[in-house]
Amino acid sequence: MNKHLLAAAAVFAALAGPAAAADSVKVGLILPMTGPFASTGRAIEAAARLYMAEHGDTVAGRKIELKLEDDGGVADKTKRIAQEMVVRDQVKVLAGFGLTPLAFATAPIAEQAKVPMVVTAAATSSITEKSAYIARTSFTLPQAALGIAEWAPKNGIKSAVTLVSDYAPGVDAEKTFVQVFQKGGGTVAESLRVPLANPDFAPFLQRVKDAKPDALFIFVPSGVGAAVMKQFQERGLADAGIKLIGTGDVVDDDILNKMGDPALGAVTSHHYSAAHDSPENRKFVAGYGKATGGNRPNFMAVAGYDGMHLIYAALAKTGGDADGDKLIAAMKGMAWTSPRGPVSIDPETRDIVQDVYIRRVEKKDGELWNVEFDKLVAVRDPGKAK
Repeated sequence: MNKHLLAAAAVFAALAGPAAAADSVKVGLILPMTGPFASTGRAIEAAARLYMAEHGDTVAGRKIELKLEDDGGVADKTKRIAQEMVVRDQVKVLAGFGLTPLAFATAPIAEQAKVPMVVTAAATSSITEKSAYIARTSFTLPQAALGIAEWAPKNGIKSAVTLVSDYAPGVDAEKTFVQVFQKGGGTVAESLRVPLANPDFAPFLQRVKDAKPDALFIFVPSGVGAAVMKQFQERGLADAGIKLIGTGDVVDDDILNKMGDPALGAVTSHHYSAAHDSPENRKFVAGYGKATGGNRPNFMAVAGYDGMHLIYAALAKTGGDADGDKLIAAMKGMAWTSPRGPVSIDPETRDIVQDVYIRRVEKKDGELWNVEFDKLVAVRDPGKAK
């Protein structure tokens, strides 16, 4: 190619570059892919990519580009990545946020840049109040805790001790459980909080055993449940007749089988189980398993899958217009059938409205599953009760 053709090609590339970029919609996915919460990041990424594989990468004539960055679960890093994505990469939607501090750090950027922020993990009630551009497809801890708090006093549990990780979601879970459980006639003997980093549950579990409640209510982040379950058994709480109840984080589908028989009989409330009986979920479980080499999807995965659905559906509703105000407006009130069941985005709070299921760990065909046996329908976040 001569120098004139090379020059012409360079000019064409320069002219075509911005136009081509304008045709695509970049979604910045910020997740902890390394560090103690890497399992959260892996599940959300796998499910997001599964959704794109199933539904294609074009919506309303716009190509969707997923740009993944690892924040390692460190809030300062999340904030820096979000700034770079908005300013340098011109992303139209931010998504992910494996922990509450990471979502809090990013909220001002979403607000200032008017870029929608889809939260697919962090579960503190107040997150969507930090910016008018935040929508959530995961859950809130008050939402999850409500079910077991209502169920327990109706089913022979009259006294309980609460044990939660000492950060905002744990405080949310504790507050909701105590209020609702006591309103139902239950008594909370003691409320314990364990450090989020490097927790040693043994001394706390000994205090629970000494208090002799009917049940122990637990909230710990996804991935930590195996350690709690092991020490619950080793400390003899089950033998002492203390039942284990909590939110579904403690019996995360991703690690449930590794917990073994100590998990059997644990009753929890949550918005998703891989055992959920619906055609949408059977398809999701099969597709996720195929895409990940046989892994089972958990509640983080379904939030990542639904997060992509919300982005796709909003873009379709705007006719491909990726303006931030138009996208977040399109997300408000959006309703669809998820693998978890019917869901919608509350138009006032931009939080997810969903069924919350009461489940018991049971063994079927040699594997452990969270088997649903009751539910609360269309639960809004109790932490934002009007």
